[in-house]
Amino acid sequence: MKFNATSRSVQGTSASRRLRHAGRVPAIVYGGSAQPANIELDHNEIYHALRKESFHASILTMEMDGASEQVLLRSVQWHPYKQQVMHVDFQRVDASQALHTKVPLHFVNAELSPAVKLSGAIVSHMVTELEITCLPVNLPQYVEVDLGQLLAGSILHLSDITLPIGVVYVPRSSDANPALASAHVKSGADSTEDAPVAAEAPAAGAAPAADKPAA
Repeated sequence: MKFNATSRSVQGTSASRRLRHAGRVPAIVYGGSAQPANIELDHNEIYHALRKESFHASILTMEMDGASEQVLLRSVQWHPYKQQVMHVDFQRVDASQALHTKVPLHFVNAELSPAVKLSGAIVSHMVTELEITCLPVNLPQYVEVDLGQLLAGSILHLSDITLPIGVVYVPRSSDANPALASAHVKSGADSTEDAPVAAEAPAAGAAPAADKPAA
């Protein structure tokens, strides 16, 4: 994916505020052998790009000053309550250096699994992304998790799927084999709602009870 950038020479809070008022977004690109570079982006372009999942987990081509550079999105700062991009960080990509990043999980075929078709199980996604390391050429936009063989009451772990070639999972903690999805069958007790019992309505045609006389 491509996006356009412009060199930014003016820095500081006031300059960034003026940029945002003009429909621009201050940003920075760092990493590699070059010095960090302050850049600016068109707000509408980057806003719509950020709505695409692939923009967050792909090698991006930054077009700036007549040259192209490969970068990876690293962080985005949003306005607390407006749909406004405040700042973006990119990292330069070196084809010979491994990347450490996160990729989303795409769960497929849950509706075809025995857990759902035969047992009416509820499938829960226990994680939505994985931390990985790989060379830029091997970076996947997402990792597919096939739930087609999931059984009721079972848990699908990372070891049950095959990661793309060249991709290595980076454990967040000591868990080298995290659970990705589970299939839970609701018991009768789970599905029963604790609703209050309504008072019986009077029989059709029956006269309402007379009020008690006042003492």
